[in-house]
Amino acid sequence: MNTLLFPVILAGGKGERFWPLSRKDRPKQFLSLDGSSRSLLQATADRLIELGGGWDSLWVITSSQIAEGVRQQLPDLPVENLLIESEGRDTAAAVAWTSLEIKQRYGEDAVIGFFPADHWIADQEAFANTLSAATQLAASTAAIVTLGIKPTFPSTGYGYIEQGEKIGSFNELPAYHVNRFTEKPNRETAETFLSTGRFSWNSGMFVFRAGVVLKELHTHAPEIIEPLEQHGPDIYPQLPKKSIDYALMEKTTLAYVLPVDFGWDDLGDWNAIERLLKTEETPNVELATHIGLDTQGAIIYASNPQDVVVTIGLEDVVIVRDRNVTLVVKKERTQEIKQILKILQSDSRFSDLL
Repeated sequence: MNTLLFPVILAGGKGERFWPLSRKDRPKQFLSLDGSSRSLLQATADRLIELGGGWDSLWVITSSQIAEGVRQQLPDLPVENLLIESEGRDTAAAVAWTSLEIKQRYGEDAVIGFFPADHWIADQEAFANTLSAATQLAASTAAIVTLGIKPTFPSTGYGYIEQGEKIGSFNELPAYHVNRFTEKPNRETAETFLSTGRFSWNSGMFVFRAGVVLKELHTHAPEIIEPLEQHGPDIYPQLPKKSIDYALMEKTTLAYVLPVDFGWDDLGDWNAIERLLKTEETPNVELATHIGLDTQGAIIYASNPQDVVVTIGLEDVVIVRDRNVTLVVKKERTQEIKQILKILQSDSRFSDLL
């Protein structure tokens, strides 16, 4: 089966936990975090245009605040394939609007895939094989297919998918009906999940036919799909703010999962840089000019190559130097960067730091 996939990049996120490198005018998806010259958004587009019909089949949905940056990052993207949200309403609204637009142009049997702009994929060939399998399943079945990442440790930062009955294989990948979705568990629960061998991490990547997902949205999230059908995107600011997981995936009976392993990271915070780039030969991950004495387990980043970061006697810290801000934080507390941003937002003296 050679069914065309219409990939959609979800590019509206802020990436606050990568502050101070990630800011309002330069969100995480515009950054290059792996030492390459390609931003996360560009790398995502590179992967996806190889799987579909080139640039004409690729879509991006983003916010009005960064739409111009998306155009600069992806100059070959057709203008009509860039959807601009007047106000961010989370992923359920984004999926609904984009699916309506693609159905209108290509029909209800068009197979659509949704992909966050900030994921890292190690094995492109395995990724392509997986997307081909997901497209075959979605084209042949009334299915909402999600990619489940085979867990490598009992993460408490990811949602989990429990696989149920096996319904077949596609490109030699087994596919299962989804028993349930579980939000981020505690450590003990995550360890139990891994011991069963039935759970995958929820990657946030989905594939389905336009008509299938729109019908399911009518059943489970009419408060989102019906206003969009009646009023178009002008109604966007009035739509409820819900994730696609909460609005649909946790409720539908048409969810299927492909447990896959192609090397994946969602690059949630600065610790992801260590997972990508750390080697046994080096004590630190250094994307900066760094002079260190008795420093190990550190992640050090400077956006200006002329800036020099000097450390003495530090362990397990993140140091980020960007423009007029220096961040120093223990690695286990990087999730608290969002709290710092709330403090900065409340004081007008720091508005240029956001």
